[in-house]
Amino acid sequence: MRKPKITVIGAGNVGATTAHRLAEGHLGDVVLVDVLEGVPQGKALDLYQAAPVVHHDCMLVGANDYDAAAGSDIIVMTAGLARKPGMSRDDLQDANAKVVAECIPRAVRKSLDSIIIMVTNPLDVMCEVARRVSGFPRERVIGMAGILDTARMRAFIAMEMGVSTESVFALVLGGHGDSMVPLPRYTTVSGVPVTELLSKERLDAIIQRTAQGGGEIVKLLKTGSAYYAPAAGVFEMVDSIVKDRKKILPCAVYLQGEFGLKDVFVGVPCKLGAKGMEGVFEPKLTAEEKALLAKSAGDVAAQIGKLPAELGKS
Repeated sequence: MRKPKITVIGAGNVGATTAHRLAEGHLGDVVLVDVLEGVPQGKALDLYQAAPVVHHDCMLVGANDYDAAAGSDIIVMTAGLARKPGMSRDDLQDANAKVVAECIPRAVRKSLDSIIIMVTNPLDVMCEVARRVSGFPRERVIGMAGILDTARMRAFIAMEMGVSTESVFALVLGGHGDSMVPLPRYTTVSGVPVTELLSKERLDAIIQRTAQGGGEIVKLLKTGSAYYAPAAGVFEMVDSIVKDRKKILPCAVYLQGEFGLKDVFVGVPCKLGAKGMEGVFEPKLTAEEKALLAKSAGDVAAQIGKLPAELGKS
């Protein structure tokens, strides 16, 4: 039986770690693509040489073009610049929009039935860039952010309470960034609402720490960005898709009326299966939560409005 074929664009820390997880998780053969000559080839070879030791038989190859990616089932976009000191959000958006607009059409040209998973930041806006330049339906352009934001919140709650991370469930909606919308009402520890277990002050501190995203990690490292947790988020999405698990996972998807929002990418719980995004799961929100989600979507829409009007029309 043919293995799924997964192309990872970008052989930096996020891309290489993603390739590592996908192969060792037996999810499929992996093509690692990067513009730097020798880098994807070397990293793919190194990863493949580990196969006999860690007992997987997934092939890993590296390339500087997209010929090796032909026939991919899933395309994971990680390439792009990380935000540097002094760089505005708009500067980052402009730079990475060009990267995504160049890479995605080349990647999908010979993989017209593939599913795109976006990781490049600013995540929600880059999803829109990918949707426009690929021409794919919304079911096949999905952003990895909510899983990461949720995982961070779960980790902080587990640290605070001294419990297993597996006992903590959390839900974070909205854009990936400062305007994310954590939902304490739907956050539980072994089924018990976290609002009954932690004071409002401690919970607010955890939410604030979660909203900082990878900024805390960048400060600690003093260079680079987070990559282990983002790669794990991609793994969970790919796993649910290639194994048709139908998991409900928080991902950035193009809303068409769900939660009262339309024509914007926002993080919401959705069902991931073999066809990609197979439906949006809509828990009931309070008026305050709805307002926060609408504001977050408005922030994303404002940034999308700064994209070149001609993007995706050629």
